[in-house]
Amino acid sequence: MIVIALLALIIRRVVHRAIDGLIDRLMSERSSDERDAVEAAEAATGTLRRELLTEKLASLRERTERARQRAKTLGVLFKSIASAVIGVVTIMMLLGEFDINLGPLIAGAGIVGVAIGFGSQALVGDLLSGIFMLIEDQYGVGDVIDAGDATGTVESVGLRTTRIRDVRGTLWHIPNGQIRRVGNMSQVWARAILDIDVAYDTDLDLAMETIKAVADGLWEEQLEEATIVEEPVISGVQNFGADAVTIRLSVRTEPAEQWSTGRVLRKRIKEAFD
Repeated sequence: MIVIALLALIIRRVVHRAIDGLIDRLMSERSSDERDAVEAAEAATGTLRRELLTEKLASLRERTERARQRAKTLGVLFKSIASAVIGVVTIMMLLGEFDINLGPLIAGAGIVGVAIGFGSQALVGDLLSGIFMLIEDQYGVGDVIDAGDATGTVESVGLRTTRIRDVRGTLWHIPNGQIRRVGNMSQVWARAILDIDVAYDTDLDLAMETIKAVADGLWEEQLEEATIVEEPVISGVQNFGADAVTIRLSVRTEPAEQWSTGRVLRKRIKEAFD
């Protein structure tokens, strides 16, 4: 009996350490991103550029802390599950040492387990989906996502449900098991694509030069709410419409800033055309 108890304690310790190692590996990736951001902020030359990078670093640290808390929650959950499983197996082995017939107990537990399983399939599916979403960091609070049934800003992520607030203010409660695919529009970077219509008699080269000049000007300004992270690209003529020729502009932005960047660019391009 003592050997069984000691073996259970050793297994529990090993499993807990394995879980801690997994959580540490998950967080090491976040720490690497934070170190890169710190180095970029320290290497920045311009005062405005340094201030912007410092603000982005603060945002990154906030997301890293969020991920760290989420990882700790998962670690506690996994440790509790492991301890419960090891405890049940240990108790059954100890009862066997006292020559107690485990057959009826196992049969009864099996019947109860089957009944609970049939009655809570959806709940178990939601919980498992929530766990994997948290592990893979598919999205977090503050991210803008397309979850199929709803598109908006994530307000909370639980083990069973995710709450999303759409642009009209509606709060959606979506069971995690019903989220078949997720499009995260605010993770790492984003892209604003503008299709600009000009008349057929317009000098296309001049129009593209004007659009490029406006986009480059915004890129150099590095506005806080419309931060372009690399040189804008004019893709060229995108389409021939009934009354206009479409020119496409693509700009890469900070996460979740593609919409505000697009609005600023449209206003400035209109002013430049006038």
